[in-house]
Amino acid sequence: MMTWDAKSVLRHYLRQAREALLWKLEGLSEYDVRRPLTPTGTNLLGLVKHMSGVEAGYFGEVFGRPFAEPRPWMGMDAEPNSDMWATADESREDIVGFYRRVWAHADATIDELELDTIGEVQWWSPERRQVPLHLIVVHVIAELNRHAGHADIVRELIDGAAGLRRDNDNLPQGDQEWWADYRSRLEAAAHKAAQSPSHP
Repeated sequence: MMTWDAKSVLRHYLRQAREALLWKLEGLSEYDVRRPLTPTGTNLLGLVKHMSGVEAGYFGEVFGRPFAEPRPWMGMDAEPNSDMWATADESREDIVGFYRRVWAHADATIDELELDTIGEVQWWSPERRQVPLHLIVVHVIAELNRHAGHADIVRELIDGAAGLRRDNDNLPQGDQEWWADYRSRLEAAAHKAAQSPSHP
C-alpha cells in the first residue's frame, strides 16, 4: 500500500507528468519530434528541452543547488525561444538524457529539503521571489502538465496517436469510423450553434 504523505503525492504527480511528456516522442522520426505544428512553432522535442531548463532552474538555482551542466539556451544572451526547439546538432538522445539527469537533480532537492524550505526565484517580481519548496513543486507540476497537454495535441496532429498515458489512454474505445462520426457530430453542432439567434 502506497504512503500518501505530502512529498509522496507531489513526487507521484511530478513523475507522472514527466513520463507523459516523454512518451509522446516514442515511435516518431527525427523530423516528427522536431517539426513545428503551430504558428508559434510548438514541437515535441522543444517541449522536453524547455522543461529540462525549467526544472534545472527551479530545483537548482532557486535553492542554492545549481545543476552542474550548462544550459546555454536559458542564458540571458540566448536567442528568444531557443529553449523551445532542438537544433539539427542536438540529438533526441542528448536532450532526453539531459532531462533525465535534471530529474535526478530535482528529485534530490525534493528529497533532501523540507517542503517549507525557502528559496529565491530571481526571475520573479521582488515581492514574490521568496517561496517555499512546496509551492515550487506545485508550480512545476502545473507547468509540466500544461506542456504535456501541448504534446498531446501535437502528437495527435502528427500521427493520430492520443491519450493520457502509455498504459491507459483514458479515451472511449471507438474505431476510426466511430471517431470520424463523433468529429462530424461536433462539427455539425458547432455550425448549428453559429447559426442560432440565441448565440450572438
